[in-house]
Amino acid sequence: MGIKVFAPASIGNVGVGFDVLGMALERPGDEVIARKSTIPGLRIAKITGHGGQLPYAVEENTAGVAAQRLLEHLGAHEVGIELEIHKKMPLGSGLGSSAASAAAAVLAVSELLRTGMSKRDLLPFACMGEQVASGGFHADNVAPSLLGGIVLVCSNEPLEVHRLHTPAGLYAAVVYPHIQLLTREARAVLRAEVPLRDHVRQSAYLAGFVVGCFTSDLDLIGRSLKDVVIEPQRAPLIPGFYEVQAAALEAGALGCSISGAGPSVFALCSNSLIAENAGTAMQRAFQERGIATDLYLSKVNPEGAVVC
Repeated sequence: MGIKVFAPASIGNVGVGFDVLGMALERPGDEVIARKSTIPGLRIAKITGHGGQLPYAVEENTAGVAAQRLLEHLGAHEVGIELEIHKKMPLGSGLGSSAASAAAAVLAVSELLRTGMSKRDLLPFACMGEQVASGGFHADNVAPSLLGGIVLVCSNEPLEVHRLHTPAGLYAAVVYPHIQLLTREARAVLRAEVPLRDHVRQSAYLAGFVVGCFTSDLDLIGRSLKDVVIEPQRAPLIPGFYEVQAAALEAGALGCSISGAGPSVFALCSNSLIAENAGTAMQRAFQERGIATDLYLSKVNPEGAVVC
């Protein structure tokens, strides 16, 4: 017998909040199974859905590192545990795949050992795991995948995250174009300096988005869902991005931007019908470039990682 955990995909940054905002989706997601073993220590016994791209070595795998750091914290170095990792979403998609595996792993191991730790207690260890893939300590994907909802990361050191109110009716349409863009590559194009004028504008947009969430003002969310700092630098990495964005807005989306580091593109919408129309329009724009896509339609997932 083992413990199986599902952890959902997430939209990192949510366009307006680079490295500080994240949103959990209902699907897709990853599954991790943890079971006890007679062999001391942690090992990864099986990985599926990764096309041979993920390592079995614990210290090189996001789920493995996350679980290992938790075991070290517990002083359970000699406990025998094996993990199965079932990838249910594409790698390098901008959907928080590595974060989902890390989140699922720490919850599965915690439940297996009956630690009684809350998901918030587990969050730092999941972040340590995701760091293997992203190259930095960022909670904007891990926190929503583990905790659910729309999450604001106020600080990494010490780690402080807060759930924002999710307005009723808010839907996301996420289109994954079949091109791979790794987080490390997408971060490498970013400039270290931000012009003061852009910093002020972006701060105002982030504040407007947060206020819009707590007041359920979807129009304010739409007016605030703009990125004048990161999006212009990453847009050239996604063929046809501006055409895709324009198609979503023309279909009635509140706003549209890059999901995480890309290449997935998301649109926030005021209801499921608009989300479906916006998603189809975005797919069509990519198709005109000869790029195949997958479409995910989702409410904001309020639960995050769950034992299933």
